[in-house]
Amino acid sequence: MKLQQLRYVWEVAKNDLNVSATAQALFTSQPGVSKQIRLLEDELGIEIFVRSGKHLSEVTEVGQHIIRMAGEILAKTGTIKEIAQEYSNEDQGSLTIATTHTQARYALPKVIQNFRAKYPDVALHMNQGTPEQISQLAASGAADFAIATEGMELFKDLVMMPCYRWNRSVVVPKDHPLVNKGQLTLEDLAEFPIVTYVFGFTGRSKLDDAFGQAELTPNVVFTATDTDVIKTYVRLGIGVGIIASMAYDEVQDTDLVRLDASHLFESSVTHIGFRRGTFLRRYMLDMISEFAPHLDGRIVQEAQACFTTAERERLFEAVELPNR
Repeated sequence: MKLQQLRYVWEVAKNDLNVSATAQALFTSQPGVSKQIRLLEDELGIEIFVRSGKHLSEVTEVGQHIIRMAGEILAKTGTIKEIAQEYSNEDQGSLTIATTHTQARYALPKVIQNFRAKYPDVALHMNQGTPEQISQLAASGAADFAIATEGMELFKDLVMMPCYRWNRSVVVPKDHPLVNKGQLTLEDLAEFPIVTYVFGFTGRSKLDDAFGQAELTPNVVFTATDTDVIKTYVRLGIGVGIIASMAYDEVQDTDLVRLDASHLFESSVTHIGFRRGTFLRRYMLDMISEFAPHLDGRIVQEAQACFTTAERERLFEAVELPNR
């Protein structure tokens, strides 16, 4: 049994049993991948994949167990390499972050700027997506860190830690009737068409919960995953925008008026997380503390040592999160 064979099996499963796509991703030949998988199956005396002609059609029951273990083994070999690299060159490497547009555009720029100044030889990569995509990228090892607010149930296999609290603002053109309303109410907002986030993004669930508890139905006429897109359609007069307060730019959004809505909605908490068993290099720990200063090396190690989500929640009960 060779490590290369386990990698082929794992990658084929990850590529929806497409051997051609797997070979392309691994810069090798399709016959070579097929041959190595066959050799592994012959050695083990079982079939990992069910075949339909020359194509793989599904994973066998025993194959599912083998693929899961192959993933664990490959993750551990990656950790061994990271440990060795940490001691051979502490300030070089790469770091991939999976997050939403709002975090990438508004919460991370200063963090990335400071990190780059300290670690110019670390290559940074940013993947933006839905909470489900973010969790999958982190769980598969394609991303080192996941940063998200919504869908925490998707991240139960990761070590997720709270970073900061945030709330919402309403943005409208300067001549909008709400500008002179004083303190906003949900009833005020319900009178106008609303432009906001797609459900499952950037604290959208808190918005829906608030209207539901007030027995009001918001007239959401346009949704987007990108805050800048939301503000564009507010400018076009499509509706009033409800966005994360941090996403209002004091310089670029001077044509819009920001109205505080934090009293209308429960605050949301943004988390950062990584796979269990991840070896966190020094620059990775520094990235976490740069993004959330209360998450120093000690508390991150304590969070790693927790076996359950409930244990981690108890760990952070006494931590006062900053507001943004």
